[in-house]
Amino acid sequence: MPDVERIWEDAACELHRTVVGPMDNNVYILRCRRTGASLLVDAANEHEHLLELCRRFGVRQVVETHGHWDHIQSVPAVRDAGYSVAVTAEDAGMLPSYDQLLEDDMVLEVGRLRVRTIATPGHTPGSICFYVEQTPLLLTGDTLFPGGPGNTSFPGGDFPTIIQSIERRLFSRFEPATLVLPGHGASSTIGAESPHLEEWIDRGW
Repeated sequence: MPDVERIWEDAACELHRTVVGPMDNNVYILRCRRTGASLLVDAANEHEHLLELCRRFGVRQVVETHGHWDHIQSVPAVRDAGYSVAVTAEDAGMLPSYDQLLEDDMVLEVGRLRVRTIATPGHTPGSICFYVEQTPLLLTGDTLFPGGPGNTSFPGGDFPTIIQSIERRLFSRFEPATLVLPGHGASSTIGAESPHLEEWIDRGW
């Protein structure tokens, strides 16, 4: 069974990550240290492991960064266990089931933490990122990775759209020290990635 690692913390919150499934998906658990309430981001795979983490960390809700199959395999199991699953309307049809719809610029309360939604279409029509206010934590799903944008060759993907999302909704908004926490692989920062935007545009992926 995969391990879970605490990858960031301050006096108010903790962020944990576990890697699951054949695509090595990152699943994040954001925990409010003052109340014990937690949010799970992307119920990707290995549902027994994720359900154990939900119980251990006091998860109250599950949110999806987008609807691709590798990010949603555990959705039925977590819903059956009583956890509410939220996704954008644009990607809702990609899920077998869900409970709530996410919109741009919503605030999700996780105990005393505030998590703001940022619509970033391009990888899928309904891709969305999550920023934990008063922290450097930006969970980017498959929109932004170290080295460039997510794949736009799948149905519903669009390269100009994802570039616009990254430039206008992420690079222009967040400080260089903001952590980029993607749906697969290692983390990065806005400052490390933003200088390469024109390179990505020129190469076309």
